[in-house]
Amino acid sequence: MNPAVRVVVADDDPDIRNLMLIAVRKAGFDVLAAASDGEEAWTAVSTLQPELVVLDVSMPGMNGLEVTARVRADASLEGTRIVLVSAAVEAVAVSAGLQAGADLYLTKPFSPRDLAARLIEVMA
Repeated sequence: MNPAVRVVVADDDPDIRNLMLIAVRKAGFDVLAAASDGEEAWTAVSTLQPELVVLDVSMPGMNGLEVTARVRADASLEGTRIVLVSAAVEAVAVSAGLQAGADLYLTKPFSPRDLAARLIEVMA
């Protein structure tokens, strides 16, 4: 059996962060860290080197797009999958997320079940 996918989750809203954690566990993945802002997320990602990062776009300090760009610029994180989650549904916001290097851009609100299914798909 393959080892579980290791994941870092980041959202400044504790309720949304908890829903993300539920989804990650429902997908059968391991949570390495749960960050409440972009700086904390970047520190966790660069230190722990997860296979998957689930990020809110709008966070204090460094936003999810900035974290995504840093991950993509770091050769040691090549192959890391990134899922951005945002309340912004406009085409320009989705495009910005994908251009920053996200593998998937999902909109809020989401159900943990749906998010878990999408996380499994992105790691397949």
